[in-house]
Amino acid sequence: MTMDRDEQELFTATVRATVAGAGSAAALDAALAELGWVDALEVDPRTAVAALFEAQGELTATSSALGVVVGAALGVGVEDGGGLVLPTIGHDDPPGRTEGSCVPVRGLGLPGLLDRSRATVVATGADGALHSAPVDVAALAPTLVAGLDSDLGLAVVDVECVSTAEPWAAAEGTWDEAVAAGRRALAHELLGTMRTMLRLAREHALERIQFGQPIARFQAVRHKLAEVYVAVEATEAAIDAAWQDGTPASATLAKVVAGTNARIARTHCQQVLAGIGFTTEHDLHRSIKRSLVLDGLLGDARTLTTKVGAELLEARTAPAITPL
Repeated sequence: MTMDRDEQELFTATVRATVAGAGSAAALDAALAELGWVDALEVDPRTAVAALFEAQGELTATSSALGVVVGAALGVGVEDGGGLVLPTIGHDDPPGRTEGSCVPVRGLGLPGLLDRSRATVVATGADGALHSAPVDVAALAPTLVAGLDSDLGLAVVDVECVSTAEPWAAAEGTWDEAVAAGRRALAHELLGTMRTMLRLAREHALERIQFGQPIARFQAVRHKLAEVYVAVEATEAAIDAAWQDGTPASATLAKVVAGTNARIARTHCQQVLAGIGFTTEHDLHRSIKRSLVLDGLLGDARTLTTKVGAELLEARTAPAITPL
């Protein structure tokens, strides 16, 4: 069961307005709950994910929805999914490892984690089996990230021993499926940041006058903007292919394409905007910072490209290419 075209357009517009009207991650989480976004995720995952994450990328908004998406693939409840601990930047392994009664956890908490009483930790056992359990947030000792994009609201979790009052439960889904769901969502969000960067650069090119004419008339500027437009379109095609194919491999490739093309967008849009693009007075820096951090979540483009290449060399076969 999925939404028809009219329902999709109405839902997408409503989600975008909701994201635009929320002033914080907590407010957006509450608004999405009231809107019934989680119900839409169950009915039509593609529409729900695309509507929310592209809007978040375009507006540099944030929520705990990524945890819900990953958690849904693991069979984790909505409330627990919002507090799901993800792998650290640049990694894609489960953040915990069961070692007797003591579990070391190293990962990232999503926005709003510090306001929760419990978080969900996913861990692998010695036999490779995947388990999850609710953990007191105080035991995880999360620390807000104050780095490149502090507005994103991520928190570092790095503890050597966590014990749980409740037993570890076997996850319903696989970790590869959960990571794939997260990568598709992040690809959509990266696409949103690229659209905003392109819009900002285009507006500047039309408004900035040099030698008596807008710089948008200069061939070099047009080439830069055209390359970003192609990057946006290519990312859309890769994401579409990932949804059609539905495999973890295609989700990984969509994330790689999105991360690589976001780098192209950052480079060219920064060049078009020139000096003003380096200042905090202009909004470009927000999209640049957000795209850099999003690229690192669940594996960055460079690392994943190397990983996929190594797997292909080991397998000595190439998968069928999904037509774009």
